[in-house]
Amino acid sequence: MPGYRIKYSTLSIGAEDFHLCSLRDKQQFADAEGLAEQAGISSATWPLFGQLWLSGEVLACTMQDYPVAGLRILELGCGLGLSSLVLQRLEADITASDYHPLAGEFLARNTLLNQLPPIPYKRCDWAVDYPELGLFDLIIGSDLLYERDHPALLAGFIDRHTAKTARVLIVDPRRGHTASFSREMAVFGYQQNADLGNAHDSADVAFRGRILNLSRKAA
Repeated sequence: MPGYRIKYSTLSIGAEDFHLCSLRDKQQFADAEGLAEQAGISSATWPLFGQLWLSGEVLACTMQDYPVAGLRILELGCGLGLSSLVLQRLEADITASDYHPLAGEFLARNTLLNQLPPIPYKRCDWAVDYPELGLFDLIIGSDLLYERDHPALLAGFIDRHTAKTARVLIVDPRRGHTASFSREMAVFGYQQNADLGNAHDSADVAFRGRILNLSRKAA
């Protein structure tokens, strides 16, 4: 037994259905090998990666119709991997990443559930450089700016792993750190464009956040 309980659900993104394995609820916790403790992940925050969040759905819906042909794409904080699954089904060049020690396992499980080819995955700490990861044309993520130090860490990581001409899309539920993140990104030559429109097509829950849209062009 893994020490935590799971559930299965099916979610429609546009005209496509995606099957997801997630944690049963926010009370789940298991860290028998101490990997989460070593990573500084508390028992309270441990289950958050394994939930399906509205911001993640919004990002997946955005990716469903986004022009991705020819782009090398990295998803940060992939969690269950929904947006990466959408992009893999579109045959995009997608690499997924997360900090949680179980995210890669859930991504692999959900990839199999949807009968898709394996998605390249890298466990990433934004404070660390990963030369082997390479450079990307588009970096995406949802609900990444939790803490006060996240804007600087995230901006620095993005700068180290983007091409000279690149785009960044971050779905943010207005946690209060977006202005700081935009300022940090401006230091690296990124321009804040108009927010993208919300492509989430569910009338059940209103998304009141933003889809930050940044771009950088080679000098």
